[in-house]
Amino acid sequence: MIPSKHSISYGLNRIGASSLTQISVHGLRNLHYNPNTVTVARSEEAHRRVIVTRRRPHWNNQQRTYASELGAPRVLPGSPRKPHFDKILVANRGEIACRVIRTARKLGIRCVAVYSEADHDALHVKMADEAYCIGPAPSSESYLKMDKIIEVCHLSGAQAVHPGYGFLSENAKFAERLSEEGIVFIGPPASAIISMGSKSESKNIMTSAGVPCVPGYHGDNQNPEFLFEQATEIGFPVLIKAIHGGGGKGMRTVIEATPDAFYEALTSAKRESLKSFGNDTVLVEKYIQRPRHVEVQIFADSMGGAISLWERDCSVQRRNQKIIEEAPAPGLSIELRESLSAKAVAAARAVKYAGAGTVEFIFDNDTQDFYFMEMYFIHTNTRLQVEHPVTEMVTGLDLVEWQLEVAAGNPLSLDQSSVPLVGHAFEARIYAENPRNNFLPDSGQLLYLSTPTPTLTLPQSYKPSPTLSSSNVESVAPILVSYESVPPSVRLEQGFAQGSQIGVYYDPMIAKLIVHGKDRSEALRMLRKALDEYHVVGVSTNVEFLRTLAGNQAFIDAELETGFIPKHFHELFPPVTESAPEVLAQTALFVTLRDYPKQQTSTAQSPWTSLVSRRFGGDVDERVIHLQDDAFTGEAQPRAVRIKSVAAGLFDVEIKTSSGTPVKFYGVSAKLISPTSLSITLNDKLSTITIVSQPPPPFIPASLSHNTMERLHVFSGGRKTTLVIPTPKWLLMQGGDVLSAAAGTGALKAPMPSLVVEVRVKVGDRIEKGQGVIVLESMKTETVLRAGISGIVKAIGCKNGEMVQEGKELVNIEADEET
Repeated sequence: MIPSKHSISYGLNRIGASSLTQISVHGLRNLHYNPNTVTVARSEEAHRRVIVTRRRPHWNNQQRTYASELGAPRVLPGSPRKPHFDKILVANRGEIACRVIRTARKLGIRCVAVYSEADHDALHVKMADEAYCIGPAPSSESYLKMDKIIEVCHLSGAQAVHPGYGFLSENAKFAERLSEEGIVFIGPPASAIISMGSKSESKNIMTSAGVPCVPGYHGDNQNPEFLFEQATEIGFPVLIKAIHGGGGKGMRTVIEATPDAFYEALTSAKRESLKSFGNDTVLVEKYIQRPRHVEVQIFADSMGGAISLWERDCSVQRRNQKIIEEAPAPGLSIELRESLSAKAVAAARAVKYAGAGTVEFIFDNDTQDFYFMEMYFIHTNTRLQVEHPVTEMVTGLDLVEWQLEVAAGNPLSLDQSSVPLVGHAFEARIYAENPRNNFLPDSGQLLYLSTPTPTLTLPQSYKPSPTLSSSNVESVAPILVSYESVPPSVRLEQGFAQGSQIGVYYDPMIAKLIVHGKDRSEALRMLRKALDEYHVVGVSTNVEFLRTLAGNQAFIDAELETGFIPKHFHELFPPVTESAPEVLAQTALFVTLRDYPKQQTSTAQSPWTSLVSRRFGGDVDERVIHLQDDAFTGEAQPRAVRIKSVAAGLFDVEIKTSSGTPVKFYGVSAKLISPTSLSITLNDKLSTITIVSQPPPPFIPASLSHNTMERLHVFSGGRKTTLVIPTPKWLLMQGGDVLSAAAGTGALKAPMPSLVVEVRVKVGDRIEKGQGVIVLESMKTETVLRAGISGIVKAIGCKNGEMVQEGKELVNIEADEET
């Protein structure tokens, strides 16, 4: 962390001297939360005196409002370029904060980070030049606190704020507040945010601009009965969607045309939207049954220039949130690409937009029509989207750098005819979630993290060949030019490192994996290889699911739609089967070699001195390892793997299979080359296998639950297999099988660490099967736990606002006799 001494003096030089409070510190490094004020903490810098104002400061320079505000004099060719800011504040966290900081560093711009108490050790805090704590973990008390962020701007001397995406990025009030304080909002003018924030107004604007819109209600009336009437007129199924938001938050699909189903979805969507974006206003639109999601990246400057940076396909989603994106969208004709780009640029000009934005369309696969969804200018209305790296890879443009250029008041550096479109790119979002449990988010510590080696940190520009074909500057179709050979590349955008904690308060995205190749086939091949090399232990992830998806034939053939996952569910989620004998042999040998005592005095190798085992027949040492599949849902018994050491580094392995027929491997060569790497020659094939041990949490009594056992995560052949070492019977007798005591009853348990949002029942209530009982929230996502049986509520083990751990029994239901 670079100390903040210089930046403090810089900021203080710009603050007036009225109503001053003197405080003595060693040099400000962190800003700690206090309910009533912002306080400062000591660091280890040389002792010095600083002065901090408690009133709104007077800025010495001329007040700057929106760098993106239209109406500024156009910069003429040859006019001097306006300089970048000296210092900006990044009002976000995770990978997007790190992404902004990387580009700012490249440009020599100092960065100020803000963080919640839960993010004290976060990567973006370590990367920034200064970091300030602005409140407790909940985003409503930290990252959504405008006053705290503005106060940090004044204290640090930050001249501008980059909002990233989410949180305050689409908040017009925040942009206006910054303008009033003389701080630049790196984003669109507030007028554009407000226009697009009103869906009725934006629909009129888009219709006037010739952009078709999805049928729906976009007005201000939020009465539930009125919204249900509108939904009925639109026709079910409908989509309830937060007007301020994105990332699938505050969105619910309602299939059943009943008031109860609609009101439950409406309440949940509003509550989730309020917590994520500080606004619970929603719209209701027709739900297109087989849509394809295509969006156009646009960029505009404050002098009236606007261009398209081509389109992306983001159709493959779960829980209304994208998980894999690509650019360009496959299968689009030149004419269709030009039409979409023209509509997107027209939409940007219609709202006098400036900065980075995305116009989203849904393509109805049944009618072959495109509809305007909404214009994202840095989140729903104003954002640089999560998937912007795929556009950067095919254009060679750093979009964050372009944002900073436009915010500084400079014109776009390219006209439409000069925008490259080179090769094909994919982005896969790595989430802490369990795909086989309806993609429910997970939390915990990243105990082990090994990723593919990136070949790029930021996008590289493309140099066109000397012979370029001419093109109309106003054309919105890619020109037919050739570029120098571009090698395949891998890029990684991440906000967490090994040892980081994935909490329950924020989005569960760990990282974004981006690849680029000369065409879609090469890029997809690279994506599969990179996913094979992405290893995580500590939380459940979607890595293996993404690998399966990238190898699915329908995805390879670009048969894309937003319902891709449910349509191909059985192919993407094949039945869980027992681990192969080879995997069991690898794991058992890893455990055996790991448990060898270290040689202390003798250099001679012998099985007797190094193997923890029993001696049989005087010549051979033997050990039995019991292993069980963690993911197998059947009534599988642990399988015994018998290891015999026959010579130094050579073993015979016998595996007892479920069929009763043993599988034997003779003369297996194996050795540990690191605490997590096993070199093994099995069936004449030499391999290096990664195996990571995950001990059970401390202080949890032994039981039959896999959560109380040692897990062994095996990464081999592009697959991850998790095995457990069963708890010995003697330990079970001591600890008692606590977690399985409620097996076979109507117990509802927390499927993940969560916050209890609402308990909908009380003791003695009669409930029906399928009725909503508990509402949980984890990582800004709500989950409704429903009764699996009909019966009477006998006990409730939680209350509203309580944090509960995975596996905790929340409600116990006594089943009806006939159930």
